Amino acid sequence: MKTVVITGASTGIGRSTAEYLAAKGWQVFAGVRKDKDGDALVAADARIKPILLDVTNPDHVTAAVDTVREALGGHKLAGLVNNAGIANMGPLAVQPLDEFKSHFDVNVFGLLRASQAFAPLLGMDDTLAGKPGRIINITSVGGRLASPFLGAYTATKHAVESITDSLRRELVMFGIDAIAVGPGAVRTPIWDKAEDANSGHPYSNSPWAKPLQIFNDTMLEGGRTGLEPALIAKTIEKALTARKQKARYAPVPNKLTNFTLPMVLPKRVVDRFFWDRFGMAKPKA
Repeated sequence: MKTVVITGASTGIGRSTAEYLAAKGWQVFAGVRKDKDGDALVAADARIKPILLDVTNPDHVTAAVDTVREALGGHKLAGLVNNAGIANMGPLAVQPLDEFKSHFDVNVFGLLRASQAFAPLLGMDDTLAGKPGRIINITSVGGRLASPFLGAYTATKHAVESITDSLRRELVMFGIDAIAVGPGAVRTPIWDKAEDANSGHPYSNSPWAKPLQIFNDTMLEGGRTGLEPALIAKTIEKALTARKQKARYAPVPNKLTNFTLPMVLPKRVVDRFFWDRFGMAKPKA
């Protein structure tokens, strides 16, 4: 039986992936930050094994590795899915630095902490039997395309794209692969959490109040009408198992306009698109 560890498995992509892979016969260790979230996962599928895993907590990560190592019984781990992440909106020019740093604590440092901790089980420990495993890092369209008002989030996802490439190029010596999955809009609670985090409109008295409200509404709509998390789970399974796997998968709705064109058009053209869409303009001379 193949074994996978998934961080951030309480809701959204992480939970959907845990349920999808468990149904496919995987042994799934689902990282959660609260016992009640683990209970909910077990209620949904008793085959899922929840573990307390706050990626910002080194003790949690160490304990999770020990639990998984024991369960593997001398075999290698097939996959680590780094999914845990946060996203809070705000203009970078005035967003509190502590809030900016918290994105890196979870989305980047937490991801790297988990990757380093599980790397021996994935194949760096040559005393373990079986094929080396794969690291699947959940990035975003924002990992390639920076947007206004999500600068902290997209900065971390750009970093994760780079980390993924570096890990893949370094870990080849152990047979471990590293793959990025960068979804577009997905029906996930992350944007509802972002709305809660920004409740009270902390930038309501700023020059960005109206554009930020339009942006906020756009993100929430995408979070309610985007791709089903199960589709991302299926893509993650493909990244974990494909014999000729890609280095990056991009499940994006309306991919031509939401990803392909913005990636090839001049940045100044994309700038104007953002400015027009969210009601921003240069001051008149």
